[in-house]
Amino acid sequence: MSKNFTAELMSPCGIYCGTCIAFFGYTMAGKKRKMSCIGCRSRISKCAFLKKGCSKLASKQVEYCFECESFPCERLKAIDVGYLRKYGMSLVENLKHIQSKGINSFLKTEQEKRKCPTCGGVICVHTNKCYGCNEP
Repeated sequence: MSKNFTAELMSPCGIYCGTCIAFFGYTMAGKKRKMSCIGCRSRISKCAFLKKGCSKLASKQVEYCFECESFPCERLKAIDVGYLRKYGMSLVENLKHIQSKGINSFLKTEQEKRKCPTCGGVICVHTNKCYGCNEP
């Protein structure tokens, strides 16, 4: 997995794709996927979380959810509550960080937070596991 965090892997909803279990090539059940996800911005299909139900994201009127006058919308709030409860991460706070301090500041902070202390790889936000060295 890429150790250098880049803007191309920052999803519109506040998840850094390079820390997502699908990007590592696994399901939430721990099974290997047929294909790894290449990131929300790179893929042709619509975002599993928001893009399907958001005309502004689908039509590329906004790049990040915080650019919308409805930020945070009810759908993003619902996802945020789940992410806070399950993974200790707020998508809304991630987006507010990007909005106030810029994408580079967020990427630097996230890269430091998700760096594996054993091998220097990336720790998955969903499992708190490094798939580079398989350390929890």
